[in-house]
Amino acid sequence: MHKKVVLAGGTGFIGTFLEEKFKSLGYEVYIISRQEQHISWNSREEIIEAINHSELLINLAGKSVDCRYNERNKHEIIKSRTDTTRILGEAIEMCSSPPPLWINSSTATIYRHAEDRPMTEEKGEIGSGFSVEVAKAWENTFFSFSLPYTRLAALRIAIVLGPHGGVMTPFINLVRFGLGGVQGPGNQMFSWIHIEDIFGIIMFLKEREELSGVFNCSSPHPVTNRELMAELRKAMNRKFGLPSPKWLLEIGAVLIKTETELILKSRWVIPDRLERAGYPFKFMEIDQALAHILNQQR
Repeated sequence: MHKKVVLAGGTGFIGTFLEEKFKSLGYEVYIISRQEQHISWNSREEIIEAINHSELLINLAGKSVDCRYNERNKHEIIKSRTDTTRILGEAIEMCSSPPPLWINSSTATIYRHAEDRPMTEEKGEIGSGFSVEVAKAWENTFFSFSLPYTRLAALRIAIVLGPHGGVMTPFINLVRFGLGGVQGPGNQMFSWIHIEDIFGIIMFLKEREELSGVFNCSSPHPVTNRELMAELRKAMNRKFGLPSPKWLLEIGAVLIKTETELILKSRWVIPDRLERAGYPFKFMEIDQALAHILNQQR
């Protein structure tokens, strides 16, 4: 029997990257999504069949938070995460040979706006507001399952950096057109992780059977927004970038139908559990990560 991985919601930036990585290792990759060529969320039997005898289930499903937080979008953002997580948990319960590990994505946004100290899994303070409520509902649904043969790991993922997509595309365009200065006050913390380390962490957790629960997925070395933009300008050989004050960001967010929280919230997150467990980060410093990404995009 082929070694098998299931990617739920695996059509986005992270999912596409993981699919390629697992296929390169000889895995058969099954994708659950709303696209016609994949297993449908409405087909309970196919989901159970895919998950049964798999080595790993990874859930990335959920409506993008890159939108305006009106009531309709809020409802869809929460429902798309909790409903899909519930479907997967119930499917595992029906498996004769359930996967030994179920990894569910979560978000580092679950912690409060932090400029005073970093947030670890043990000592981090849960924040307030809509994004935090989404993260709490997501994790509560995930950990509501008691699965005797399946470990559960929730990844509180920071801003993911990688070539050919994600947040790097708009950041690069800002710098390219001379707008790559400080965004807002500039002292808000930017916790990030390279997409290669997302895959690395998944494989690390797969091998370390004693590890379960919540994990912060972020580089050990977050930077301020000011440092991020300076490093990106340096990497792109641009000496100057116009700053974007908060009022301008608010106007821009309305025009492009997003929220300023994605830029202005100070996410200061440290991967304490992964560091203590000995995970070897491939990209620890922002300049190293940016150089790699820009080189890949050339």
